[in-house]
Amino acid sequence: MSDLHIYVVIIGSEILNGRRQDKHAAFIKQALSAKGHLPFCIEIIKDDSALIESSFRRVMSDEKAVMFCFGGIGSTPDDLTRAIAAKIFTSKPLVRHKKFENDIVERFGEAAFPNRIEMSDLPENAELLHNPVNNMSGFYLEKRYFFVPGFPEMAHPMVKEAIRRFLPENSTLYRQSFLAKCSEERFIKLMKTIPNDVECSSLPMFVDEKANVEISIASYDKDLTSDYFKQFLEYMDNEQIPYEVHER
Repeated sequence: MSDLHIYVVIIGSEILNGRRQDKHAAFIKQALSAKGHLPFCIEIIKDDSALIESSFRRVMSDEKAVMFCFGGIGSTPDDLTRAIAAKIFTSKPLVRHKKFENDIVERFGEAAFPNRIEMSDLPENAELLHNPVNNMSGFYLEKRYFFVPGFPEMAHPMVKEAIRRFLPENSTLYRQSFLAKCSEERFIKLMKTIPNDVECSSLPMFVDEKANVEISIASYDKDLTSDYFKQFLEYMDNEQIPYEVHER
């Protein structure tokens, strides 16, 4: 559907164990929609080096990938993102980013040492994403892998900046949907005829304890969306299946 596969990796054991509620997934969907994009994958993972590494490797193997990674770029022992990003995306060790080093020293003085200063150890060729809260930056690689803190107040402005600067305006996605008063089984044969470049999704549900299904057709070609949608409407008319067209 889209030329970009936008991965969202949310790192935080505190989200999985319930100490914090995730605020990133809903935000990133809304932020991407401003330029006509949708997430390709959203995952929440614990602060585990092997798990983070496997997520980054999957992203790197996808030539269409863009990634927004939340969390793990601080200076505590469970902040693993910087080192793993360097290993996977550059195959080189962390290097000291001089501007970020100066920013940390300017803010904290002697208290920058020995721990806070380590936040300026970044993957080679990393560039900074401005943090409007306290100037403790996020960073990005190749203008498509973006790394921000786990704190929403800091992370979300950085992500908006990255989307504004680096993501192209996407084409308009045209979507048409209907709710049919039958089970999705009735539509499977027709759904199999839909090509891969057209999204066809089925959402079964019960209404008044009876099987219903919402079918959604979407593509970046308005006429193509309309043509395949009409096939479903004609089928329901022929089969006398009651339905309601939805504007969404």
